Amino acid sequence: MARTRHRPARRSRSRHLTVPLVMLLVLVFVVSGTYFALSRYASVSRSGQCTAAGLGTSHEYTTERAANAALIGAVAVDRGLPPRAASIALATAYQESKLQNIEHGDRDSQGLFQQRPSQGWGTVSQIRDPVHATNAFYDRLVKLDYESMSVNDAAQKVQRSGFPEAYGDHETEGRLFASALTGQSGGNLVCDIGAPGSAVSPQALQDSLEAQFPRRTAAGSISSSLASASSAAGRVPDDAGATALVIDPHGDRTLGWALANWAVARAGDDGVMQVSYAGHSWERASHDQQAGTWPAADGGDPDRVVVLVSGG
Repeated sequence: MARTRHRPARRSRSRHLTVPLVMLLVLVFVVSGTYFALSRYASVSRSGQCTAAGLGTSHEYTTERAANAALIGAVAVDRGLPPRAASIALATAYQESKLQNIEHGDRDSQGLFQQRPSQGWGTVSQIRDPVHATNAFYDRLVKLDYESMSVNDAAQKVQRSGFPEAYGDHETEGRLFASALTGQSGGNLVCDIGAPGSAVSPQALQDSLEAQFPRRTAAGSISSSLASASSAAGRVPDDAGATALVIDPHGDRTLGWALANWAVARAGDDGVMQVSYAGHSWERASHDQQAGTWPAADGGDPDRVVVLVSGG
């Protein structure tokens, strides 16, 4: 009686080998994609901090604090005040609220500077508006001979705090961020943050620009427009949107750097992916840029600040 060959069994074994192979390929694809995402943004190791350098040191703020510092610097620039005024305001706001727009404080204190409605700083809603609060602080500061005073003494004259020596503790970081945000130290500010995760409209950043620089905007020394990212920027990151915000400081290089650092400081709030100015750029995707040393960038308009936001 002839023996029957069982060839189908060999095919069965082949099928059993094919399934694990497909699963292995899928796993490799997933791992590769995950590695690419992590290596691009290093999200697991991002500090979530913005850094300014100078005076032989550097200092970090969280993105929330950096955005509020940018507003305080913007109001000083908008009013034509010297960097000294911004340094005093930043040291004050850090001591009073840790640069957060808080809804509580000692007695009836509110906001960035812990101003009190009962002491003539405005209504609660006004004090909770950071632009109003910052202008109110500067309104009182400019009545003093603050440029000849120490940061601590000038802040205390305005605030009349129960801790009169505390403002000086934050002088160094106040000076570093004031220097960057008033354009005195070039491309000084960098933020080490992860991907936004969603698309953002550059119109929101343009609205913030006009709200925080109203005098300069009205006078025409700052103008802005929305333009094609591919035509405005030298290089467009893959994850940036198709529309750029282009800010024109009209030949004022110090103002241009103030605006460029302001845009980086708002990266956490407004999904900023790239800021270019004067042949240099900051990129959100990079995690090895250093404060004070924005790398050179080819192309784009060197006379205007070009800001790209997330495209999703």
